[in-house]
Amino acid sequence: MTLMTKRSAKKPWGILIALTLAVFVGSIINKETQVLGISPYHVFDVLGTLFINALTLVVVPLVSSSIITGVARIASESQFGRLGLRTFFYFLLTNFVGILIGFSVANLFSPGSGVQMTNVLAPQSIQAAKTGVFSELILEIIPSNILAAFAKGNMLGLIFFSLIFGYAITQIGRKSLQTHFQFWKGIFEAMLRITHAIMYLLPLGVFCLTTKIFADAGLETLKPLGNFVWATLIGFILFSFGFIPLLLIFIAKVPVRNYFRAISPAIVTAFSTGSSSATLPISLECMEERAGISNRICALVIPLGTSLNLSGTALYNTMAVFFVAQVFGIEFSAVNQISLIIVTLLISFGVASVPGGGLVAALTILRIMGLPIEGLGLIIATDRILDMFRTTVNLFSYTTCSVLVAKSDGERSVLSKKVYSI
Repeated sequence: MTLMTKRSAKKPWGILIALTLAVFVGSIINKETQVLGISPYHVFDVLGTLFINALTLVVVPLVSSSIITGVARIASESQFGRLGLRTFFYFLLTNFVGILIGFSVANLFSPGSGVQMTNVLAPQSIQAAKTGVFSELILEIIPSNILAAFAKGNMLGLIFFSLIFGYAITQIGRKSLQTHFQFWKGIFEAMLRITHAIMYLLPLGVFCLTTKIFADAGLETLKPLGNFVWATLIGFILFSFGFIPLLLIFIAKVPVRNYFRAISPAIVTAFSTGSSSATLPISLECMEERAGISNRICALVIPLGTSLNLSGTALYNTMAVFFVAQVFGIEFSAVNQISLIIVTLLISFGVASVPGGGLVAALTILRIMGLPIEGLGLIIATDRILDMFRTTVNLFSYTTCSVLVAKSDGERSVLSKKVYSI
């Protein structure tokens, strides 16, 4: 386990302490409170805004470079072919079902309906979010000026361009491909380093943003936060112990018990680190040595899955966006809900598989959907706690996909008694 991973594993305690202090401080101050002539409320407001700005700073280069390198790696993969198409199909299926589960749970339980925070935002911000239309999102997909799209943070346009560009560089010759690929890979890795650095400040960001929220809305904010946590956990449970077993039983036709036993070491790693990347070596070992899947399939499906098959993150982002909309009294029309499903599905293929990647994705979706980014303060308050569960669900998703691909490719010994003697 690397130093970065060890530190990430310890982070939940810092988050819990920051959240506890924020509830206490936020309940005893308000906008008029003065300490030595200084307003604590405005200090927390400024520091919290700086933290959100820092996250916003990495969104465009991180998502773009992640998609470009991911698409280029897939399209240039010598073994891609039918095997790759099956892999992508199962990635798409599991991500889509994750989004649908989040969509259903959010509509059924309405976790953000316990408190209204419309007084926190200017009326025009609420109105802007309510009047977003599907046609505007469609027009943003193909920008007339890609540089302007980068400058304005037009994420749909950037995602579309990155998908096309990532594929295009695989068609210009191997030497040029390697040059372009290494360039964008370098940008991606640099953005990951910056994201990690920002995540070290996560406890401070949680404290400042959550303190401001409690100062605005009071202790009644605790109820919707609690509702959001348990509703999201219900979604995770439905996906992990409802949908995943259905895939294993009816499509892969393998024993569910053997599957969960085979990946048990990876489950422990995923839950403790909150990082799919940190779990990658253990996942590969589990699926090859304990599940009996060939290296040819594991080497393709598992690494791609840690970047493109984050179904837990997709489910969480759907829940988070609905939660923010409900808290601020913004009702989604049927068209906007369809838009959210499409946007979240696209974003699910461009999320960095590191601690904090889910926050970047949530921020991106909030911006695309025209929702107040101030709502990120509510999401951050619970993010690191849910991140451990979210990463574990991601693990279930891409390891199950490796089983499905292996079985569809004719491998007969997957999770059978012949190879499973642990």
